[in-house]
Parts: sequence; structure tokens; C-alpha cells
Amino acid sequence: MSVLLVTGTGTDVGKTVATAAIAGLAAAERGRRIAVVKPAQTGVEPGAPGDLAEVTRLAGVTDVHEFARYPDPLSPHHAAMVSGLPALDFAATAQRIDDLDAEYDTVLVEGAGGLLVPFDSDRAWTMIDLAHHLNAPLVVVTAPGLGTLNHTALTVERIAEESLELAGIVVGSWPAQPDLAMELNLYDLRAMSPRRELGGVLPAGLGAVRNGREFRTRARAALAPRFGGTLDWRAFRETLHV
Repeated sequence: MSVLLVTGTGTDVGKTVATAAIAGLAAAERGRRIAVVKPAQTGVEPGAPGDLAEVTRLAGVTDVHEFARYPDPLSPHHAAMVSGLPALDFAATAQRIDDLDAEYDTVLVEGAGGLLVPFDSDRAWTMIDLAHHLNAPLVVVTAPGLGTLNHTALTVERIAEESLELAGIVVGSWPAQPDLAMELNLYDLRAMSPRRELGGVLPAGLGAVRNGREFRTRARAALAPRFGGTLDWRAFRETLHV
């Protein structure tokens, strides 16, 4: 797992917290050098803290790289157009990540929105194009509630159609008191996952944790072993009512 792409089924599903959780556990391994990339940050003014500042705060990873920033809270291609700033060039973006891959043990790349959100208006390249170029697996972060089965299935099916690797499905924000739909959805999300094992079930509010050690402890308990965690599905299932 040299380069790992983190995408989502849409906005506000917990991609940044999931990225921080995976990065934090990877960085905890002695001697490993971790870099985190956010190709395009939207909806944040110049100089204001963005998603990478959250990754640093939560995971303690300081090797973070933002390639472009647009102030409007839009998809990257529209945000670039509205702002009059240059859109992200695919070749340059891919080359910068390739260069980081040669320097670091693990490079995590957090996308914008969902899998097929364009980064520019001309070529309209997406995380799919980046995954092909980098030969990198994808983590899909999703929500637990109503609507997630359709959104997640469409995302997972497109990854399979492209002959790309699905590294795991991570539930980005699992509430302390999930409703019936959420609990039932969890079984279906697990069935869509590689080896029928979820990549993680991150508790709601994890991003609000202020202590880095506590964040990593909670992240470890919520992520599957393939991401350095200890999530045990059988034990977790005992917390469900269905």
C-alpha cells in the first residue's frame, strides 16, 4: 500500500477523518514516512485552515501537500472556473504524487466529493483517472443512513468496471444510537466490501477529539486490521440490535 486514494460516495461523509485515521495509524509504525495529499481544496479562503490542517491536528502527520485551493464551496472544476484560477492539470498532479511516492513509504490522497467529481472542465479527469495512472487502490468512505446502499453500490460497481482495486469501505460517521435502517445497512455495506469485511466503522464525533493519542486509540479500534486497526466484526455485531 504505497499510494492509497480516499474517495467518498458524496460530500460530508467523513473522508477527512477517515484519511486522518488511516494516516495516524500508518505514521504510528516505527520508521514509516507518511505524506497526505489534497489535490484540490474548495470552500476555504486563502490562509484559512483546510482539510489538511485537520489531518495534521488529528493524526500528527505534518508532511501534507495541497496542490490547489479555491474559495467557493463547489466541485473543483466549477470552483476553478468561478474563481478564475487555473484548474488542476492531470499530468502535473499525477507527477507530483509519483514524486512523493518515491520519497515516502505511504502516500494518502484525499479526493473531493465523490469518485467521479471532475477536477477540471477540459479533460474532466477524476479519481478514476488518478487511480489508473498510479495503479492505486481506493478506499470508499460512506454514510450509514438511508440512501447509502445505492450510492455505495454505484461507486463500488464503477471501481470494479474500471478493473481497479477496492481497498475497503469505511463508514465515516457511526452514531452512538444508530437507527434501524443504519444497522441493517451495515450488513449490506459489509457484503459489498472486499472479503466481506468492512474497512472501518468510525464513531461520530471522532473528528472533534482534541488529543492525538486518544484519536489514534479510537481510530485503531474502529479500523480493520488491513489499515492498522483492530476492528472485530463479531464483537461489533454484538452492539447491534438486529
